[in-house]
Amino acid sequence: MQELRSKRAFICDMDGVIYHGDRLLPGVPEFLQWLEAQGKLYLFLTNSSERSPRELSQKLRRLGLAVSEDHFYTSALATASFLASQQPGGSAYVIGDAGLTNALYDAGFTMNNIDPDYVVVGETRTYSYEKIETAVRLVHGGARLIGTNPDMTGPTERGIVPATGALIAPIELATGCKAYFVGKPNPLIMRHALKQLGCRREETAIIGDRMDTDIVAGIESDIETVLVLSGVAQRDDLKRFAYAPRYVLNGVGDVAAT
Repeated sequence: MQELRSKRAFICDMDGVIYHGDRLLPGVPEFLQWLEAQGKLYLFLTNSSERSPRELSQKLRRLGLAVSEDHFYTSALATASFLASQQPGGSAYVIGDAGLTNALYDAGFTMNNIDPDYVVVGETRTYSYEKIETAVRLVHGGARLIGTNPDMTGPTERGIVPATGALIAPIELATGCKAYFVGKPNPLIMRHALKQLGCRREETAIIGDRMDTDIVAGIESDIETVLVLSGVAQRDDLKRFAYAPRYVLNGVGDVAAT
């Protein structure tokens, strides 16, 4: 643990690590106090595309934690940055919430439900058959299919709910097109996170609750990995994977515990 605590920077997932929905998880305030007291660099890197960094900062404030918006980076921002580099000034048909559409607008994209360059899917509670139908038609018409992240499910205070991977699956099946996912475990978003922190991978650890996104993202980016059992993954799940995290902890509070 001393080696982990000596890291200069921490990339930390949010859902299942910091909170479940609107419920703060145990040990989180102590972990944040430790990060600040030790002068650590840290970034909350979430595969969720629903909220902007400002909204995430405000959410933590409602939960009793003061964290400025520069400490957040989302799959929506990574997706917008990727698409802007691929096709500057392009257009998209979006199935997603404000965090995703605003990120695309800020990257110079326009919204288009007639002949877009891309169909982009993220988490949303306004999912409908009509939107799936439109997306399928547009992909058949030549639009490229993008998912903000491949997560099939996500943890909330009400239990496990469908995430982007599950929402985009009907479009993939109906079109025969595989989506390109920008969020974890894509090394692209990890490079963005390291650039945001201004750190090298050797100085950094990633903390997450998912073997198939957080941990494999760290392994493939050669970043120290920490699995917490406060979200999706449980200890018995580890034997199903061909890779393993360096550390397995009950929650982020264990990092700060003396």
